[in-house]
Amino acid sequence: MVSIRRSVSAFVAVAIGVTLVAAATLLLASGRPQVPDRLARAAVVVQSPEAGASADSFVPTRPWSATATAGLVGRLAALPGVAAAVPDRTFYAQPLIDGRPAASDTHEGHGWSSAQLGGLRLTNGEPPRRPGEVVVGRALGLRTGAPVTLLTAVGAESYTVTGLVDGPGVHVADEVAATLAPGVRAIGLVLAADADPERVATAARGIVGTDGRALTGDARGALEPRNDARTRWIGMQVLTATAALAGFVTVFVVASTFAFTIAQRRRELGLLRAVGATGRQVRRMVYGEALVVGASGGIVGLLVGGGLAPLLGWLLVDAGFEPSTFRVTYEPWPVALSLVAGPVISLLAVWSASRRAARVRPLEALREAAVEQRPIGRLRVATGALLVAVGVALSVGTATADEARVAGQYALYAVMALVAGATVLSPAVVGPVVRLLRSPVRRRGGAIGMLVRGGALTATRRTASTAAPVLLTVAFAVLVSGMVRTTTAAYAAGRADNVNAGWIVLPDRAPGLSEQAVAATGGTALLPTTVFRTDPGTAPADRPLTALGVDPAGFAAANRALTVVAGSLDDLRGDDTVVVTASANLRPSEPYAVVFADGTLVSLRVVAVVTDASLPGDLLVPRAVVRTHDPSALTSTVYVPDRIAPPVGARIVDVATWAAEADAAEDRLVWLFTLLLIGVSAGYGAIAVANTLLLAAAGRAADLRLIRMAGATRRQVVWLVTAESALVVLIGALLGGAVAFVGLLSIRAGLAEQVGAPVDLVVPWSVVAGVVGLCLLLAVLASVLPTWRSLRHRPARSSVGVAG
Repeated sequence: MVSIRRSVSAFVAVAIGVTLVAAATLLLASGRPQVPDRLARAAVVVQSPEAGASADSFVPTRPWSATATAGLVGRLAALPGVAAAVPDRTFYAQPLIDGRPAASDTHEGHGWSSAQLGGLRLTNGEPPRRPGEVVVGRALGLRTGAPVTLLTAVGAESYTVTGLVDGPGVHVADEVAATLAPGVRAIGLVLAADADPERVATAARGIVGTDGRALTGDARGALEPRNDARTRWIGMQVLTATAALAGFVTVFVVASTFAFTIAQRRRELGLLRAVGATGRQVRRMVYGEALVVGASGGIVGLLVGGGLAPLLGWLLVDAGFEPSTFRVTYEPWPVALSLVAGPVISLLAVWSASRRAARVRPLEALREAAVEQRPIGRLRVATGALLVAVGVALSVGTATADEARVAGQYALYAVMALVAGATVLSPAVVGPVVRLLRSPVRRRGGAIGMLVRGGALTATRRTASTAAPVLLTVAFAVLVSGMVRTTTAAYAAGRADNVNAGWIVLPDRAPGLSEQAVAATGGTALLPTTVFRTDPGTAPADRPLTALGVDPAGFAAANRALTVVAGSLDDLRGDDTVVVTASANLRPSEPYAVVFADGTLVSLRVVAVVTDASLPGDLLVPRAVVRTHDPSALTSTVYVPDRIAPPVGARIVDVATWAAEADAAEDRLVWLFTLLLIGVSAGYGAIAVANTLLLAAAGRAADLRLIRMAGATRRQVVWLVTAESALVVLIGALLGGAVAFVGLLSIRAGLAEQVGAPVDLVVPWSVVAGVVGLCLLLAVLASVLPTWRSLRHRPARSSVGVAG
């Protein structure tokens, strides 16, 4: 028979877990790429071919050249049902308003023909027809005929506003756009009213063949801006990790709760066995209780999670984990998954407890009702040892991983395995830990300390079950926060050590620096662009790479990490030379063919090979080569020896600030993600600690009244319960800290190998103290309040006391 009082903590844990799973999966299902507004009226969009890259690289597709684009546009426009085939050219153009770059949603410029792909309408004026004319969004507050300065890759240029449209963006004459963006990645097809998009798309695929793909409907979401795609991917990682952690922690907490409940019900289970119940029947009864708790908690969690999903979606957009186009939609599969999650989580969690309940013998249970002291079984020891071994092996993998992301994943899995192993073995560990603390407890606690120590040593299973949530909470809080802070500090220090400069000039409210701004600094600049590697015998592009346009002498002087293993950096000149890293497996004088941003295939000649750690990219080419093939490329960084007055659209910082800010946006998202994970684990831990101690306090009411009858005051009993709660939290915190420390040591070793320098271990003690303090506060409240209530009346003197 299900006991409401005993099942409430498991119900709460399942309900919260399914709430998180339901909300996270609903948000995941809603996280599909959105069709860009600027292409919304193009029923069919032909996209240039994708380059082979990992899912989280977010590089653009390989562009078509001007010649290939012209041929494709002509053939696509001739298809039946196509009213217009418009190449969508995108380049950097940002208006200056009151001498400063305008808001971030106006970074992109397009040819005027692209306006029809998004359904933009002129609200005033006329289209741009000549160089120097521009149409802008009316939200900028400009008037037709007014002059406006546009920041482009070349620098600040004067234009005249000829018209206003009802949307964001900058539109210039088509011939100007063709000069600024010779490479094209999308051709939008505007169809006649009676045309079938799928039929037109099929015909378009026959034209482009393997040199692109035709997209219709929601598939056009593949053309969303790369920044939006990256933000959406980050949000998916956050939601996936939250759902996985919620499931893991829910199983953990519910298992701990059921284990504690089974330990309290040994007398009841023993009586059932005494009247003829078999072990299978007892196990079936426990499974039935778990199924009821899981099903009811799952339904409640689904309703709450579904209701919270829109609010959480808004918070994700506000925090930067989802783009502004994100909208919550309700799909069937998250609902089905959430309904199944509750019962499945409960059944998984109760498996171990049901086996223990089935092994209870009638006389053993009656005898152990007063004193619980049974060593853990061999199977449990073997399972715990195996989990610890897996955790250690994953920790070794963390220390030897080549990438920080892989190391972080290994570390998280390692801590999961070590937490599970420590929990399984915790009854055997409680005794040694309590004995280790025996001396200070005896010196300061007196009789209360003796009772606390004796109770913990006598009921090791109860102590371990209560300490398990604290162990989990502290382990994840220490690991995740320490990993983020250690990694951030290590990479910032390594980045600063590699730069030989006094100051760094960076973009200010702009995505990059123009040629005009770079010339005003007089420093050493990095001009990045994306190129596409073509291997002999393969069609036509293989993988995207980051090429840096540099002045070789200035780059060599500013880069302390530069190590040449073959050839000479001085030979990087002309329009056909390249410097590659050792991982390219090439030698000087060998050919190196790449496709540039204008879609042109160029065969370069290797003049030098450097170590992989020498470059903040994949290869070096002369700066003039990047500018020739990518007219809209922007400089990311300029190294200068002395502080200067920054030009328009730029700011200047010292090297340490630059190193710390290099990944500031990503670090902010990572830290928010960290706090979210800590909040999930800490919330669960706090709930589990509170519920477990509430059950313990209710079950020990008779024992506490006996202590009162023996002469203890009400305050002394409360102090006893408080000390017991503090000891449990201390044991959990020590075990959790030890588990996390193993993971952090392996992470530090891996980082030291990656950056090639010693790495300091950074632990944010404020986060750790907050988590432990929360667990301690709730543990004390959950044990003291019911104890104080149960001891409101002084007990009658016992017959022994009267006789005396």
